[in-house]
Amino acid sequence: MTRPTSAAQHQHQARLTRRDFLKLSGCAAGVGGLMILSGCGPAAQDAGTDTGSAADDAASSAVLGDGKTLRVGMEAAYPPYNWQVQEESEYTIPIEGIDGAYADGYDVQAAKIIAEGLGMEAVAVKLSFDGLIDALNNGKIDIVCAGMSVTPDREDSADFSDSYIDDDIVMITKSDSEWAGAKTFADLAGAAIMGQAATMYDDVIEQIVEAEPSVTHLTPAETVPMVVENLNSGAADIITYSMLSVPKLLETHPEFVELEMDDKFEGSVMPDNAAIAKGQDAVLDKINEIIADIPEDERQEMWNACMDRQPA
Repeated sequence: MTRPTSAAQHQHQARLTRRDFLKLSGCAAGVGGLMILSGCGPAAQDAGTDTGSAADDAASSAVLGDGKTLRVGMEAAYPPYNWQVQEESEYTIPIEGIDGAYADGYDVQAAKIIAEGLGMEAVAVKLSFDGLIDALNNGKIDIVCAGMSVTPDREDSADFSDSYIDDDIVMITKSDSEWAGAKTFADLAGAAIMGQAATMYDDVIEQIVEAEPSVTHLTPAETVPMVVENLNSGAADIITYSMLSVPKLLETHPEFVELEMDDKFEGSVMPDNAAIAKGQDAVLDKINEIIADIPEDERQEMWNACMDRQPA
């Protein structure tokens, strides 16, 4: 569900070491370091200055939600970004309002890091993807961590953090498909192609149709597993899919193959951005500092671990 736009780069302040956090969270695959953003004593100040007061005012303005429980909006149905499990583990957070249900996935690990940096405890709020921004602005959730990318339309309705991982869109078909050797959009003539609803995975299919009108843009499926099932059943000839997720998909479905295309989608690089309601600049700055402290190699390790844990 990620979508286009590159993310800015960043810097960090004092934090727990990553190894300390790994011990706390049990994320053996490697998780980014955390900012210690609360619980510190007041800053020392010289007599006759208001430096401490200004710092205190800035800190007090950087509170998200109630400052205790970070309500994280997600589908909990989009592995490896987020999915639902029935057993609690060091990787999970509870899903609000569903007894015995927990969320896991890459977005969950990022949300845990952000929550820890803000001095909060994360809980997932399970919602449809296309309802997340409304829920954010209605106060039902405090933050979106859901494989969502910043776009101009979304940026009108919410503020987005820097990216915590970047993905791209590829196409998958069956190895015995007549389109398995396709290199260009024109080579896809006659194919029926499906993506996921309300995502760039569906939107980019129009680029193929514009180049090759004989391509059928199928009605999108609501979830990624449903998209995959449509390819598996033959209801779709080709599907659009997450580049980062392909290795696990091909391991689970050895009858599938990735199309090695010379033609590339435009605007398909998809950062995974967190979103918060507008007007919280101090909080957004803190979130970006926390994200900046996750090195690229640790982001990939965390992704790989989520791919290994995700449901088939």
